[in-house]
Amino acid sequence: MDIRKRVGLNLKKYRKAAGFSQEGLALECGLHRTYVSGVERGVRNPTVVVLEQIAKSLGIPAARLLDE
Repeated sequence: MDIRKRVGLNLKKYRKAAGFSQEGLALECGLHRTYVSGVERGVRNPTVVVLEQIAKSLGIPAARLLDE
């Protein structure tokens, strides 16, 4: 599986588990909602800095977003 798709699926799973909407998570991270949507759909290629921002907001280690 493409790593962008994997990150997107993991992000969606952890976002929902944390009770965030895409917009809520975007506000928490300081990102735009459409950017979060793009990451979840696997069409955006987030930097490691962005992955860290997202992971901190979700309360998980950034490495979990890369898990298979």
